[in-house]
Amino acid sequence: MEAILYVAILFGIIIFLSLFTYFVPIGLWVTAYFSGVKVSIFRDLVGMRLRKVPPSAIIRPKISADKAGIDVRIDRMEAHYLAGGNVEAVILALISADKANIPLTFERASAIDLAGRDVLEAVKMSVNPKVINTPLIAAVAKDGIQVKATARVTVRANIDRLVGGAGEETIIARIGEGVVTTIGSAETHKKVLENPDSISKTVLGKGLDSGTAFEILSVDIADVDVGENIGAKLQIDQAQADLQVARAKAEERRAMAQASEQEMRALTEEMTARVKEAEADIPRAIADAFRSGHLGVMDYYRMRNIQSDTDMRTSIADAGDTDADDSTSK
Repeated sequence: MEAILYVAILFGIIIFLSLFTYFVPIGLWVTAYFSGVKVSIFRDLVGMRLRKVPPSAIIRPKISADKAGIDVRIDRMEAHYLAGGNVEAVILALISADKANIPLTFERASAIDLAGRDVLEAVKMSVNPKVINTPLIAAVAKDGIQVKATARVTVRANIDRLVGGAGEETIIARIGEGVVTTIGSAETHKKVLENPDSISKTVLGKGLDSGTAFEILSVDIADVDVGENIGAKLQIDQAQADLQVARAKAEERRAMAQASEQEMRALTEEMTARVKEAEADIPRAIADAFRSGHLGVMDYYRMRNIQSDTDMRTSIADAGDTDADDSTSK
């Protein structure tokens, strides 16, 4: 019985010590004490446990801040952690900014961190500017020659515009727009090849970093190449299109001419049929004229003589035209 009692007491002591060391991190308190950071065991450390805040996530950054000479209250650090922020990154950013003489407050750093940006990386970029390489940008000069260029943009983070400012994609898009505008306004592609720095000057003069989280320090043209002759290609395409239109119109005129010819042929055949029909009625009309006395025999012979004379003259005229054609061909 006594053995069981001793085991129960020992088990209770172990549970008590485990709970005590969990709620009261003595080792962390000792570290803070010897680092010169005043931390209350019950108000700060135990309170953090009760508020579901890991004490080490607050006390260790607090020690780093105090050693760097930056005064940040523990309750503000705890509030930033409860808001979902990265306390350690914010404190390291404050230390880096202080060493680089960059004005940065805890409120500004917390806002940048809660906005989803890497505040420590932003401070590093303010000290060491970043180079952004643009993709290949193609534009056409006024002479129709395509020019391809790539640019290297040196940017520095703007701490004041990190919250709500546009990112690298906007910088790249604006640089591409400026390069296309500069090349497109050049009279010839040779001017662009001779003075690639004109692109840099034009792009820098447009203030493309407005409303972004960066400050453009320089724009350098890394490479310039000549592409296709877009003007000649467009002219060829236009000529082919015009040729197709002309062919379509010619085909339309040919179809209309064929339709007209068929219509005239049908009309001619109809007139010929009517003439033959009328000629078939001539003997009957002459017989009726004889019977009625409107036409005499002598009148009929004179009419036949005139018709024979007309046929003879027509034959002679046709023969003369044939001889003239033969002599011309010879």
